[in-house]
Amino acid sequence: MKIAIPVKDESLTFFGNAGHTPKFAIFTMQGGGMFRSFTLDEIKNNPRTDLDHEHDDEDHVCSHDHDDAEHIAQHDKMGVVLDECDYIVLSRACKNTANTMKNHGVSIVKYAGNSNDANAILKEVAGSFTL
Repeated sequence: MKIAIPVKDESLTFFGNAGHTPKFAIFTMQGGGMFRSFTLDEIKNNPRTDLDHEHDDEDHVCSHDHDDAEHIAQHDKMGVVLDECDYIVLSRACKNTANTMKNHGVSIVKYAGNSNDANAILKEVAGSFTL
């Protein structure tokens, strides 16, 4: 099972706003119950070309039209790059991110905790993943 977590960079610092994240950490979950473990497979760049990744503000408020066809197409690029994933863990997502994930078969797991470490977050939400 593959799980994506939006991260700032290779430090695996969680970036809760999946639509604006610079990167996605892709993990494989193995085993179950108390024998469940997670292995980092790779870190993928967010393929959206309409973002300014120079800012470090994950609470950034968009000024574009969320119903614009080009904006929706930009979100679809994320779905394509995460197509292999079964889940994505995030704090926030706009309707376009949610629709894209659904269209690509990626289930959303909402994280409301305080950790900023992707590995710790996986352990916290592990019970949300079903094989």
